[in-house]
Amino acid sequence: MQCPCNPNKKYSDCCQKAHQNIHSVTSAEALMRSRYSAFVLANIDYLQKSYHSSTRPSKREKKEILAWTKAVNWIKLEVLHATENTVEFKAFFMENGSIDVIHENSVFCKENDHWVYLGQK
Repeated sequence: MQCPCNPNKKYSDCCQKAHQNIHSVTSAEALMRSRYSAFVLANIDYLQKSYHSSTRPSKREKKEILAWTKAVNWIKLEVLHATENTVEFKAFFMENGSIDVIHENSVFCKENDHWVYLGQK
């Protein structure tokens, strides 16, 4: 299977490693890519682990995220710019017959010795 974050790589050589062990993620960009793949694959448990403890969704929000991520068809990810702790990206998806995009400049940091998503810049 090709990796959702990069169709030029196999999932087993890319985001699967992160999904199996979040401590294997070595950069903010790698975490952001693994989060995109987790959305595509509806891997909500990984998404929960990848949030900073101060921004982690509640159990109710987790269920809403799961329902939404299964309701959309993910098209592609474009990384526009990355620094040590920020990643600007566009995530394209189809919802209710229309193509939409999430354009975000995300902020990441380390917590408990692994990279986590803190929020938007």
